[in-house]
Amino acid sequence: MLDTTPSNLLPYFLEILDLRNFFSRMGVWIFLALVISVYSKSPVRSAINVFLFFVGMVGSYYLYTVLLAGFFPKSYMMIWIIMTCISPFLAFVCWYAKGKGIIAFSISSIIFMLISRQAFAFGFWYFDIRNNLELLLWIATIFVLYQSPKQIIKVVIIGLLLYFLTAQTNIFWGML
Repeated sequence: MLDTTPSNLLPYFLEILDLRNFFSRMGVWIFLALVISVYSKSPVRSAINVFLFFVGMVGSYYLYTVLLAGFFPKSYMMIWIIMTCISPFLAFVCWYAKGKGIIAFSISSIIFMLISRQAFAFGFWYFDIRNNLELLLWIATIFVLYQSPKQIIKVVIIGLLLYFLTAQTNIFWGML
């Protein structure tokens, strides 16, 4: 509905939040998939739950755009179909982020790096928050991945180091 409503016709707080662009960004969907994944009962259940979530999200969005809004964003749709197809594999892996040991720690750090890439822009002379709502997702990710103070400090530090090391690469990250 936000795609077909001019932003100046929305209530002022929705206009300020810019939800129409926020829900078009990858960060919110990565975060929601993470939450579904780590709170599922098993890695297989995680894969199924996240896949069904993405099928429902992508399917309902494209049914709405074609049937009610009257447009068909084919190239954008292909990105989301690919994401939907790989989501079970990523969810299966993400489920292990709440575990113990080096594997869980590594997975959590990579997840944190991905969320950091969505929330922040970093260059040689600047560091900027891309979107205030994604900053909230970044903070929420800390709570989702939290197991102990020592663990989350390590995850944040390693995740941010990975972010800074990969900030200038744009392989696949451009669409994220």
